[in-house]
Amino acid sequence: MTTRTFSAILAERARADPDEPVVIDSVGTMTAGELNAAASALAHELVDRGVRRDDLVAVSLPNGRDFVVACFGIWRAGATPQPLSTDLTASERGALEDIAVPALAIGGRPASPDVEWLPDVRVAPRAGVLPDIAASCWKAPATSGSTGRPKIVRAAAGGTIDPSRPVAAFLPRAATQIVAGPLWHSAVFTYAFRGMLTGHRLIILDRFDPERWLDAVETHCATWGLLVPAMMARLLRLPDEVRAPERVASIESVLHMGAPCAPALKRAFLDWIGAERVDEVYAGSESNGLTRITGTEWLERPGSVGRPIGGTEIRIRDDDGRDLPAGASGLVWMRRGETAAYAYMGATSRRDDAGWDTLGDIGHLDDDGYLFLHDRADDVINRGGDKIAPALIEAVLEEHPAVAEAVAFGVGDDDLGQVAHAVVFLVDADADMGAVAAHVRELLGARAPAALHVSETPLRNDAGKVRRSALAERFRDTAHSP
Repeated sequence: MTTRTFSAILAERARADPDEPVVIDSVGTMTAGELNAAASALAHELVDRGVRRDDLVAVSLPNGRDFVVACFGIWRAGATPQPLSTDLTASERGALEDIAVPALAIGGRPASPDVEWLPDVRVAPRAGVLPDIAASCWKAPATSGSTGRPKIVRAAAGGTIDPSRPVAAFLPRAATQIVAGPLWHSAVFTYAFRGMLTGHRLIILDRFDPERWLDAVETHCATWGLLVPAMMARLLRLPDEVRAPERVASIESVLHMGAPCAPALKRAFLDWIGAERVDEVYAGSESNGLTRITGTEWLERPGSVGRPIGGTEIRIRDDDGRDLPAGASGLVWMRRGETAAYAYMGATSRRDDAGWDTLGDIGHLDDDGYLFLHDRADDVINRGGDKIAPALIEAVLEEHPAVAEAVAFGVGDDDLGQVAHAVVFLVDADADMGAVAAHVRELLGARAPAALHVSETPLRNDAGKVRRSALAERFRDTAHSP
C-alpha cells in the first residue's frame, strides 16, 4: 500500500466497515462511520471559519471521542492539531499564544479574545466533499514545562502515512489499545493516533484509575497500552486478588516511558505482568532519537533504557563537547537522520551543524551500547561539588513501603551551594516519617535529603510529569528533618 493522508485512511476504514467500533469511551462506542461523519462535519466548520492548510488549531478537551473527532476534523481541513492540557492556567495559555497564535481553538477557551473559539466538536453536518489535503506538520504539542518554560514542538513529518506498515517495532500495526494517559501529552497522542491510522481500536479512559484500567483491559480484551511509572506503581499497590494475572491475559505488550522508572518498581512490574510483555522507550517530544529495551533485556542490564533504534546514533559528551568513552558519564547526544524531526517555537534547538541533538539528560553507555540515564542536567543537585541525581534519591525513597511517590530537588545553601530536599506522597497519611527518613539516611548517607516534605496529593500528573521548581516553591517552608 502507498502513503495516504490521514483523512483518506479514516474515510477508507469507514467505507470498508462503517459499523466497526473504533473508539470506546465513557459515553459508549463510536464506529468508523460515525467518526468519519463527525470529522467531516467539523472540517467543514473549520474551513467555514477561516482555517486554512497548515494553520495551527488548539485542542484542549478531556479524554474521549471528542478529542479524536477534533484531531481528525483538523487533519481533514488540512491543518495541524495543537494538543493542550485542560489544566493550563490563563497565563500559561497566554504564554503559548504569545509564541504562536492558533487560527482557532477547540474546547478550552483561548486566552486571547481575538482567537476564533469553538467550545465543542458538535456541529451540523455539511454537504460536499473537501479536497484530500494534508498539513506539512501533523502535530504541534506543547512541552509539559517540567524542565522550564513551555514551548511548542512542531513535527517535521506531514499528515500522511502508509497504513500497511507498523509505525515502530514496539507498536503493533493492529491492536486494541487502552489509552490511560491524557491525549494532550505528546507520547500518548502519538501512539494513540498513529495506532488508529494502522488499524487500532482505542479504549479511552477519561483519567487513569488502576482498578478501572484493569476492568477495561479485561472487558475489552486490550492487547497494547502505554503507561508511565506512576501508573505502574499504582497498579502494583492494588491487592493481589484485584490484579490477578488472568485479568491482564489479553495484553500482548505494554510500553512504558515518560519518566525515570525506579529499578525496584520496574522489577516488581516485570514480575507481575511478565518481562517478555514489557518494552521501555526513551525519547522526547522532539523525536530526535530513541532507544528501546525489552523487559528480558532489562533483567540482564537493570537500569538501562536500551540501545538506539530507528536509525538513532548516541554519543556521550563532556561539558566541552568531547566524546566520552563507555562507562563515562556526560550529556546524552543523539542523531537520527540528516534532517531535524522537529522545529521549536518559543525556544532555540541545541541541534548542531552535524545533526547531533540533546534533551539535556545525563547518562552513560556500557560496552555494548546500552544507555543508562542518571538525570536531567538542569535538575542535578550540586552539594558542595558532589553532584547528586534527584532520581537516585527518589528511587531510594520509593523503595520504602510507606512512600507512593517521591520527588527530589535542590535548595540553595550558604555553605554547600545546594542541598537536597524531597517531597513524598504517602500510601498512608499516618505513616511514620521518622522511619522513612531513617531508611533514606541509611542508604544514602550524606546524599540523603536535608529535609523531607509531605504532600497530601499525588506529585505527578497523569502524564507522569512534575515541575520540580513549583514543588520547591510550594514546600520550602514545611519540612521533616531526617
